[in-house]
Amino acid sequence: MTLLYLVAGEASGDMLGARLMAALRRRRPDLSFAGVGGDRMAEQGFHSLFPMRELALMGLLEVLPNLRHLARRLDQTVADIVARRPTLVVTIDSPGFTLRVARRAKAQGFQVAHYVAPQVWAWRQGRVKHIARDVDRILALLPFEAPFFERAGIPVDFVGHSILESGADGGDAARFRAAHGVAPEERVVLVMPGSRRSEVGRLLPIFGEALSRAEALVPRLRPVVPLAGPVEDAVRQAAASWSPAPILIHDVAGKYDAFAAARESGGAGLIKSGTSSLEVALAGVPMAVGYKVNPLSAAIARRLIKVPFVSIVNLLAEQEVVPEFLQERCTPPLLAAALAELLRDPRAADAQRRGFDQVMHRLRPPVGLPSEAAAEAVLAMLDHATDPKPLRLPA
Repeated sequence: MTLLYLVAGEASGDMLGARLMAALRRRRPDLSFAGVGGDRMAEQGFHSLFPMRELALMGLLEVLPNLRHLARRLDQTVADIVARRPTLVVTIDSPGFTLRVARRAKAQGFQVAHYVAPQVWAWRQGRVKHIARDVDRILALLPFEAPFFERAGIPVDFVGHSILESGADGGDAARFRAAHGVAPEERVVLVMPGSRRSEVGRLLPIFGEALSRAEALVPRLRPVVPLAGPVEDAVRQAAASWSPAPILIHDVAGKYDAFAAARESGGAGLIKSGTSSLEVALAGVPMAVGYKVNPLSAAIARRLIKVPFVSIVNLLAEQEVVPEFLQERCTPPLLAAALAELLRDPRAADAQRRGFDQVMHRLRPPVGLPSEAAAEAVLAMLDHATDPKPLRLPA
């Protein structure tokens, strides 16, 4: 039986891994899987080497206290790859951890595909030469990534963005209102602070105060906070004192119903920059985007970032479709003002939706669904795979 070794490091990669597994199994039922993943991959019968949530860190000062533990998990993962001898290693997003796995696996003679191109086109562009050494192929989600990496000699498949098959645009607003007792005159506001502990701790208090300020300007708001597994307890605790009290959503279907309720009620969102902003854009919900990291991490990033926007929606549109509030501008007054404008002015909301349509068109793969395109790229590598080189063990 052909073994694929998958390594995901956070919630978005876990979902990508799960969809990839499902698409591969439809084509090759003989495949087996091992590695590191989360709850979504577990639903596909995947047994993680250790809990994926241990890797869900971001920011220099957030990672530093955990370096020793992360190094042990890295050693454990590589040792497991060597022991299992998979035909192909697929590392998924979370480049801080997964590309280290890729480098060491490739040095042992394993073929490596990296799913989700590292954002070195945005900052630290010189790192691309190291990535060329560490992986055999990249499966890219964004159309402009292929030319960048191909110039460095890395084969790339643009497979499209998995957000397109998420169902984020297929929720049921009436079901959400009935399930949570939302009155017809209430406007649903989405609050999405991220899935990492460091993000939630930094963003959720800011988003909560911004929401309270916006409610003073535009009454009858009903906030909704989807809960990401690794940070559920932290979100519950931080949102317990909010006014108005939030609706907390556990499941993906409920989240997408909330998206539909926000869209149909003329609501909006306070959203962390990242994949969640694409989900909300696909659902047609206007938003203000905020992000904030440790000041030292931010100072380093500002010296390295090479792109005009942080929000992927704006990068794909090549203009500011959604307002971005970063670092010192990520404040309750500024976010509240932007949210109130979207709630009060239908023209501002409609302008965002037109931009969203353009972005979604650019995210589609040439053929089929993104997970299917990714599966075909992986299978093409398997068709040309060779056995790993013999191990060069020390004498």
